[in-house]
Amino acid sequence: MTDLIVGPLPLWAEVLTGIFAVVGAAFAAIGSFGLVRLPTFFRRIHAPTLGATVGVWCTMIATSVYFSVQGASLFLHAVLIAIFVALTAPVTTIFLMRAALFRERMNELRSHKVPPASVSPTPDKSESR
Repeated sequence: MTDLIVGPLPLWAEVLTGIFAVVGAAFAAIGSFGLVRLPTFFRRIHAPTLGATVGVWCTMIATSVYFSVQGASLFLHAVLIAIFVALTAPVTTIFLMRAALFRERMNELRSHKVPPASVSPTPDKSESR
């Protein structure tokens, strides 16, 4: 088995890896702070979703650059994780939002705080001729 760590990285690779790692960590932290600080669930749900997606993509770029330069071949294993997060985070967010909206509508049926469910218009009999 060959050793992956050959020696120190070139300066450009260290800088690029460091920048993307710090930017990814910053987006993850901003998403976490948004989860804690925003007042309602409907506002709170966006921050971690966007933060996690952008943070994972930046971390994936940092990982790919580091291991590609270190191993002298293209390293794209981290792309699979980033694609998985990019596909599942928005879908999960949509399901959570729909479930929360349904719960709010059931709890506050007569309240005007939650927008009403969309109702498909019934065709008017005079327009059908």
